[in-house]
Amino acid sequence: MADINRREKLKLEKLFDMGGGYVFDFSNRTFSDFIFETLDKDLYSDKYSDNGDSKANRLRTIWQKENNYSVGKLTLEMLEHWRDQKTMSYSDISQPEQNLYEECEKIANRLLEGKIIEEIEVIQGKEDDKDFSLLAKSIRESIEKNEPEAALDRLHTYVTKFIRQLCENHEIEIKKDESLNALFGKYVKFIVASEKIESQMTERILKYSIHVIEAFNDVRNNRSFAHDNPILNYSESVLIFNNVTNSIKFIESIEKTIEQEIKEEEKESVNWEDLPF
Repeated sequence: MADINRREKLKLEKLFDMGGGYVFDFSNRTFSDFIFETLDKDLYSDKYSDNGDSKANRLRTIWQKENNYSVGKLTLEMLEHWRDQKTMSYSDISQPEQNLYEECEKIANRLLEGKIIEEIEVIQGKEDDKDFSLLAKSIRESIEKNEPEAALDRLHTYVTKFIRQLCENHEIEIKKDESLNALFGKYVKFIVASEKIESQMTERILKYSIHVIEAFNDVRNNRSFAHDNPILNYSESVLIFNNVTNSIKFIESIEKTIEQEIKEEEKESVNWEDLPF
């Protein structure tokens, strides 16, 4: 249940134009799509029918049943939608509206302050890999439920698949049964040798991370649901998640740089004399 008091709900309802069971100018379909795209939830499932079937009542039920992070995220998206609608309709925002908007924004940000994993958004699926997408979805769901310790084994699997794919993309020679730390070590060696790292400190952090990843193998095997284990405590699970997701975010920034360099090289290699104009 999201931590929203009665006065805060009234502010949100007023800005979101929830009188008469409506929400903004959403139709049933567009609001359902909006909820699914934001929270990956089915608005018209029985879960959200407790207060009635109108769009406004189903939104109220989401406030009642979902956690702070999910409701905060949804609220920010709805605030963005409100601003977009104002812009597209060329409507001026009055001072009272602006004041109410800012009050609602404070509510959303307060709810999001409890976000336990800062970079959880990097855990993403792939359109061409259903298994990988389901894996990512299940990890994010555990975090939304504030249960990081329950997802440590899946996080290990996710990172292994993620790093293995990067190695294959860069034609780094790997073996089928190599451990996560071995894969990560080869990837780090590749980006260092390719001069993608600018500072010695970053290089040292990455090389030390190989040992951290090696310790993750032990956590996965002996302190997660991968086997019949005593599960690692909550605080250390949060620390592991934040460390791993921050590493993934940095790696993705490196990959974007490599991708951009490849595009620039391809542009430079074009023989303009051969073009038909």
